[in-house]
Amino acid sequence: MKEVRDRARKLMGKQCRVCPACNGRACAGEVPGMGGLGTGSSFKSNFEALAEVKFNMRLLHDVVEPDTSVTILGRKMALPVLAAPIGGISYNMGGAISEKDYVRAIVNGCRAKSIIGCTGDGVPEVIHQEGFAAIKAADGEAIPFIKPWDDEELLAKLAGAKATGCLAIGMDIDAAGLITLRLQGRPVSAKTPAKLAEIIKSTGMKFVLKGVMTADEAELALEAGCEAIVVSDHGGRVLDHTPGTAEVLPEIAERVKGRMTIFVDGGVRTGGDVLKMLALGADAVMIGRPFSVAAVGGLQAGVEKYIDQLSTELKQAMTLTGTAAAASVSPNIIRR
Repeated sequence: MKEVRDRARKLMGKQCRVCPACNGRACAGEVPGMGGLGTGSSFKSNFEALAEVKFNMRLLHDVVEPDTSVTILGRKMALPVLAAPIGGISYNMGGAISEKDYVRAIVNGCRAKSIIGCTGDGVPEVIHQEGFAAIKAADGEAIPFIKPWDDEELLAKLAGAKATGCLAIGMDIDAAGLITLRLQGRPVSAKTPAKLAEIIKSTGMKFVLKGVMTADEAELALEAGCEAIVVSDHGGRVLDHTPGTAEVLPEIAERVKGRMTIFVDGGVRTGGDVLKMLALGADAVMIGRPFSVAAVGGLQAGVEKYIDQLSTELKQAMTLTGTAAAASVSPNIIRR
């Protein structure tokens, strides 16, 4: 991965410095770019909240070959990991590779390693167009995420997403305040529970809502018909001064765990971070910025190398905490 990261550092330039610790400090306020909004507090909170979670190390057990597989949305995955939906290569990542090359690296790399890649949406139109094309070429083995546009554009894009044959459709409702869209005069907005239910019904598909940060909204998403939620603050890119996702995840899991699938993103960098989030109540995690670095620095091969690294790290953390299966992680591996 060192060669991949070194190449990404050269290609991404000022948009991402590929820091040794991707913690939001060097890029605070750099939106567009890969930083966090304003002071960068929310980005930093995601990283710090997860870093504060500590493992109970246990070695008097019989776990030798831990099972890292999980079944998510009806699909068996080798790891409880999805590549988060990210687009806008030209203004967020330096533009050294094309939107097409980026999204195909993500989708095909994840498919090759038996996990799920997600595609993004935004401005320019090529972002969702190349995402849809990549999903179709991968026989639907991915999840497209659509932003919360106003009705006409939203419905058209949802129909386009469904036509890809995808596993499910997502909406990153946390993009409702995205500054890059506001700067380009594009109408996105929050949705009422009734409107969300109407949108979900119109798709006739499994629906993933990304951008849930409170237990009450998790309950509302469930009632509206969501199959899954993503506990997410959009990587700290839409609202300054939010808590870290690892901080709010347990109370959300306590409310809806077992009744819907719970994904979480924010500050996840390693296989150990993945295991922490599972112990806090997630069924699987989404990872954003590290996948972007892997794709820009190494295309599909870079993405596959990063997934291999996550797998090795996750197995090691599971072995050292006595965790036999990623599908049933005990909260007791975390020191309270």
